[in-house]
Amino acid sequence: MSFTIIYVLTLSGNLIIIIVCRVEKSLYTPMYFFLSHLAALEICYISVTVPKMIHYSVSGDGSISFAACLTQLYFFGSLGSTECFLLPLMAYDRYLAVCKPLHYYSLMTSQFCSRSAGCCWSFGFIFTMSSVLLISTLKFCGSNHIQHFFCDISPLLKLSCTDVRHTETLIFLLASFTLLGSCLTTLLSYLMILSTVLSISTQSGRGRASATFASHLTVVTIYYSTMIFVYVRPTTTSTSSLNKILSVLYTVLTPLLNPFIYALKNKEVMRALWKVKSRFKV
Repeated sequence: MSFTIIYVLTLSGNLIIIIVCRVEKSLYTPMYFFLSHLAALEICYISVTVPKMIHYSVSGDGSISFAACLTQLYFFGSLGSTECFLLPLMAYDRYLAVCKPLHYYSLMTSQFCSRSAGCCWSFGFIFTMSSVLLISTLKFCGSNHIQHFFCDISPLLKLSCTDVRHTETLIFLLASFTLLGSCLTTLLSYLMILSTVLSISTQSGRGRASATFASHLTVVTIYYSTMIFVYVRPTTTSTSSLNKILSVLYTVLTPLLNPFIYALKNKEVMRALWKVKSRFKV
């Protein structure tokens, strides 16, 4: 029941962001363009795993075919990789807005935003394909019971009765490149923003900027720290119970928090939301 409520809240919050960003002209800026992509991404991301969990809690049937398991793994990994590419782009957008305001609109053109967002989605789905293809070639001749609430890399590799060292090494390298590179780029942008925020002369302006910075950094820290702990290490030696707990944080909690952190605490978004609501009020 709790996962159903979380799922509905996540869908509703992110869908509201998409609608408001598309309808209200005052939000036709690069920041909200990327935010609408993040909202769409979170809807897809949570929809890959949670509906199956809800189905299991209602019916008690947790079975899944091998093809469906690989499909779930592919979309889960692709959407996760896409978010890893999108978050640094959003942090770079905020860096330019705060630290390079005079050059912001000359650099963040509509063409650049569209192309960069398209690259995030494309690279995310391409990067994951090799890992899933390698896993699909493994032989599974023992137990077919997955020690997880969705099809993830670690529990699948543990079920294989063939040598998975080469597959594990490649996945480790891809995960390290994607997660660590994305995390470092994002944190570097936020450190530059923090430096600029601390130099703000007025206390009220510094307080507002610090509150926004802290909330964004909290979500980013939860997402990256859990993902890095789960994936940037040998997958077959990881602890199943701990992985399950950490997986809930980045598969369920982060998509739920993002609408509130990035948008619904934003006064500009709330004003636009009330405008849209009054426009369609009968």
